[in-house]
Amino acid sequence: MTDQLTTVVAPTSMRQLVWQIGAATLNRFLFNTARRFPYPFAPALSRGLGVPLTDITSLIAMNLATGILSPLFGPLSDRWGYRVMMLASLGMLGLGMLAAGFLPFYGVIMVALFLAGLGKSIFDPALQAYLSKIVPYQRRGLVMGIIEFGWSGSSLLGLPLVGVLIDRVGWQSPFFVLGGLTFLAATLLAVLIPAEGRPVASAAPALSFGRAWAEIRGNRAALGLLAFSFLIGLANDNLYVVYGAWLEDAFALGIVALGATSSVIGLAELIGEGLTAGLADRLGLKRAIMVGFIVSTFSYLLLPLFGHTLPLALAGLFVVFLSFEFAVVTTISLATEVLPGARATMMASFMATMGVGRVIGALAGGSIWLGGGILAVSLVSASTTALALGCLWWGLHRWPQKSP
Repeated sequence: MTDQLTTVVAPTSMRQLVWQIGAATLNRFLFNTARRFPYPFAPALSRGLGVPLTDITSLIAMNLATGILSPLFGPLSDRWGYRVMMLASLGMLGLGMLAAGFLPFYGVIMVALFLAGLGKSIFDPALQAYLSKIVPYQRRGLVMGIIEFGWSGSSLLGLPLVGVLIDRVGWQSPFFVLGGLTFLAATLLAVLIPAEGRPVASAAPALSFGRAWAEIRGNRAALGLLAFSFLIGLANDNLYVVYGAWLEDAFALGIVALGATSSVIGLAELIGEGLTAGLADRLGLKRAIMVGFIVSTFSYLLLPLFGHTLPLALAGLFVVFLSFEFAVVTTISLATEVLPGARATMMASFMATMGVGRVIGALAGGSIWLGGGILAVSLVSASTTALALGCLWWGLHRWPQKSP
């Protein structure tokens, strides 16, 4: 079978679409930078606020957990309009960042990071749903791959720039810069996305909360994708939280060298997103997802064998994160079409279940590492990804709309 177009494409010119995608990618870059910079710069925040490092890691955990709230806002996006919710979420980010800059107290920083995480959990599903309404399914992988550059760009460009700001100006400076840029980028998005671009596929009334959730519960493809997203999130963070400890233990790397290894992951993410943009639509989204996560499963499984030299270990991590990023971004492209009448609800649920999986993986990874080293971590991640593929096959093998 071939992919069939089921999306109603809005009358958006190619030039206008390009500008919208560019503005959306810029805003995602700001969200991701704001959400990710406390990880490497937790010691700087700890010193600046005069609190223990554990207090900062608690803020990071709270930020990560905000993704669980995403499903509460998906139905609102489907009812009120994707543009409205995107702008509201950007307002949360901008206000939170500026408040943290002007009022550098622990409680204010907590609220700022909470708003950054919550805003991202609202913005991403609304953006994905909006783009899925105006971009044909056959080009969905290209567009979703492009906007994901906002994720890899945050590690390749955003975090190094934050480091320069903290070093040259002070630990509060990133909050001012991110807050100001967010309001500028939000204004650009408001100009480029017309107010009348509401997410309505037909003359049917907007879904209520209850009806939106009923559609998910009664849809086998949706349930399979949600189980899948939970498991792949668990598998990836199970490794992500301990790969630094593995490299430090195996190769006696220092802090600076460990920080430099993040560029390998950032580059892998960038290439994975580029492969989604360039190849996923040609392969067919279902086939591309299967190929990506089969490679991901074997890369997890074989990672301990690459631990003999540092270049091999970095190469193994590169393949792990490249295959994961390619496959997960392609999955997002497909998920936007599973429930056309409740796209934001579906995407919010997808992101939330992945977030829950990430939290559990992060909590479990340390204990698994202490108990069995990189071999145990790799086996858990590989087996969990294989189970995720089984859930995906269960959900999609009878899904007739989109078959490669």
